[in-house]
Amino acid sequence: MTALKINGQKFDVDLPGDTPLLWVIREHLQLTGTKFGCGAGLCGACTVHQNGEAIRSCQTALSDVGDSEITTIEGLDPQGQHPLQVAWVKEQVPQCGYCQSGQIMQAAALLKQTPKPSDEEIVNAMDGNLCRCMAYIRIKKAIKSVAAANEQAGVQ
Repeated sequence: MTALKINGQKFDVDLPGDTPLLWVIREHLQLTGTKFGCGAGLCGACTVHQNGEAIRSCQTALSDVGDSEITTIEGLDPQGQHPLQVAWVKEQVPQCGYCQSGQIMQAAALLKQTPKPSDEEIVNAMDGNLCRCMAYIRIKKAIKSVAAANEQAGVQ
C-alpha cells in the first residue's frame, strides 16, 4: 500500500511500485484531466507537478513519488480559475484541447520558477510539450499575459 498526497488529499493506493503515476492518477483515482499522449515522456500531455516541479507522469513510477505533493490540473484551481486557465480561454489557445492540461501545468511551473520569463525562456520551458494544433503563438501569448498581470499585481 502506497500513501499519496494528490491535490492536497491523501490516498492509499494498492498497486505495484513500478506502476506509472499517470495510470494511478487517471485509472485509479479518476482524475482524468491528466492525459496519456505518447507514453514515453516526449509530448508533455501527462505533465503534473511533484513538489511544484513539472514532471512527466507517464515516466514517473509510483515508487518514485514517496511523500511528495502531486498536483494535477484539477488541483491547480478547484474551479478552473487559475490565471493560466483564464488566460488560455481569453487568448483562445485550445483547439482540440488534448495537450492543454499538460501545457498549463508546464507553464505554471515555469511562472513559479521564472515570474517574468523572456520569449526564449518560454520557448525553452515549453519545448517538450507538443501541440498538434500548432497553437504555440497563443500559448506564449497567454503565458506572457499572466506574467504581465502578476508583475502589475506585484505577485512574485
